[in-house]
Amino acid sequence: MSVRRLYLDRGIGETRGVVTLDDRPERFIIRRNGDDERLLLGARLAARVESVEPALNTAFLDLGDGAEAILPFKADARPIRGAIVEIELRSEPRRGKLAVARQIGPAEGTPRMLTPPPQVAEVLRAAARDAELVQGAEARRTADDAEAEALEIVHPLPGGGTLAIEPTRALTAIDVDLGERKGDAKRITRQANMEALRESARLLRLKGLGGLVVLDLVGRGHDGNALMTAARTAFGPDNPGVAIGPVGRFGTMEISLPRRACPVLEQLRRADGALSDRTLAQRLVRRLQAEGEAQPGAQLNAICAPDVAKAAEPLIAELRERMGARFSVSADPSHARDHLDVGRA
Repeated sequence: MSVRRLYLDRGIGETRGVVTLDDRPERFIIRRNGDDERLLLGARLAARVESVEPALNTAFLDLGDGAEAILPFKADARPIRGAIVEIELRSEPRRGKLAVARQIGPAEGTPRMLTPPPQVAEVLRAAARDAELVQGAEARRTADDAEAEALEIVHPLPGGGTLAIEPTRALTAIDVDLGERKGDAKRITRQANMEALRESARLLRLKGLGGLVVLDLVGRGHDGNALMTAARTAFGPDNPGVAIGPVGRFGTMEISLPRRACPVLEQLRRADGALSDRTLAQRLVRRLQAEGEAQPGAQLNAICAPDVAKAAEPLIAELRERMGARFSVSADPSHARDHLDVGRA
């Protein structure tokens, strides 16, 4: 029987939540100071219908203060331009795409927040209601491990081989590789494909990826019924909204997953794929905090690239409020962006 556990890391400048499945990270939630709560999953708002595109069955919504979302509608339920409607965010914005809302009913007044989104602890408990919520040092280690795994492209498969997950603008491609598995070809390919389905489901949830997924299976002459059953089981927790296609003539399986949260990679990385200044600043302040706890009273200094130092300024200010004014950051233009040094001042 699978066991899920919950971890909540309340850090400086961000809160991270992790759901583990049999001690491996399955879901990873990041909420940072400065995030626009109106654009987070589950937020309820009053929004103004700015424009209606009947050909697309889509309306564009004004959420106030420059925030926008789209509202899909059925042909017989077209909203009226200028109307105020109550909506709930069902899909967070991602790079190049607006948030998606569903209409609850009419509203009055001006665009505004009606009900904030669930907090990280609530989101975690919804995944495993009876599980204990672990906090503290263990939660931080688990969140660090989940973040590291979410950023990887190639993942090991239990029993050997690898799984490579690469999102593109159109779809997410998953490649299964047998590696050095040895034995009867039919048996090892079947095992690898079954493991690949289970791991793909876990890792896609961990990375927050949805939309069209194409899984390139290994071998030939696949047992389509067995693979379909395994896929339905593996992706069951992602319902409602999952659609799974049969294995095609080229040995691929197509899966459509609902898009809900913003992909973790977009939260952690810039558009060019490099870690963002904010992500590096969060890592820097976690290291400073850990050193501050290990060396009570010591004056500590961090050295990093100028852009990272600038992103870290408000985080260091919060750290000083919590642990005293003994932390500083020095910007060094010669430092690589991902090179973070922490030591005594």
